[in-house]
Amino acid sequence: MDIIRVGVIGAGWIAREHRRVLDSVAEAQLVAVCDLDLERAAELAAGTDARVYQDWHDLLDHEDLGALLVCTPPRFHREPAVAALKAGLPVYLEKPIARTAEDAAPIVAAAEQSGTVCAVGYQWHALDLLGELPGLLAGQQIGALVGTSIGPTQSRPWFLDKRAGGGNLLERGSHHLDLARAVAGEVATVQAAAGRVRLARSGGEAGDIDDALTMVLQHASGALTTIVVAWTRPGQPGSFSLDILASEATLRLALDPDFTLTGVSGGQQVSRRAESPPFERSMRRFLRAVAERDPAAVACTPRDAAATLAVAVAAERALETSRATPVQTR
Repeated sequence: MDIIRVGVIGAGWIAREHRRVLDSVAEAQLVAVCDLDLERAAELAAGTDARVYQDWHDLLDHEDLGALLVCTPPRFHREPAVAALKAGLPVYLEKPIARTAEDAAPIVAAAEQSGTVCAVGYQWHALDLLGELPGLLAGQQIGALVGTSIGPTQSRPWFLDKRAGGGNLLERGSHHLDLARAVAGEVATVQAAAGRVRLARSGGEAGDIDDALTMVLQHASGALTTIVVAWTRPGQPGSFSLDILASEATLRLALDPDFTLTGVSGGQQVSRRAESPPFERSMRRFLRAVAERDPAAVACTPRDAAATLAVAVAAERALETSRATPVQTR
């Protein structure tokens, strides 16, 4: 396929991950980077001919792009994403799609009205292993899922601020919320509780997020999902997995660092390993969708990501009220 000229808005750690993938893809070329911190933008662009910008409007006005990666904190997604989509520019948005449902709705509308390719970076959707599950679980009923997301997380300033879009529930836990929806279907109600012990923070770190929390999801199918999320200090071991209990299957999807699917289904032993890292697979799938001009070919569409955001918002409400909270669908 032709070379896809890629621009990036937001030059933080996730953008650096995407830069490594772009460097490995012959069909893509980084041509522009935008960040409020010009020095950080220049660092991301180092070793390329990419131009750097401090204002995303200038980037969109002056660059002839084939795709745009939006890697800013989620409450800053709406304006650049909508502007790019309305201009017909394919967009890859880091998860979650936005901070609020009110900000997510215009992104979904812009993507669908323009017919432009738009993906949201729930990389677990793109795992080779996730595609194995329908065959392994065919004809069975899923009864319960048990997810864990435990381990160190980079402490960015906005991560500690719920209003900024941070926190374990929205920023980190939504990976498992999205995965639970992908495996067991839509969520009807959510219950949630948070701990009071600060597991990860050291001197000088403040914020209003919860270091540890548990969510219980009641799916429309009748299945039950429990998700435990805990932010721990650097150097502590992590656990990133999803156990799947069905009528004739007990499976474990290990998410990091091994990316394996093991267990028993229908009396048969299961042992699979992912062929490629999730970031790489997700980005390659997006670039292929751009080349083929096929919005349905991405791993996670804006509408799907907005449904995951609705579950996360319900979980936040459940934390505030200590009550089972219905998931609001539009």
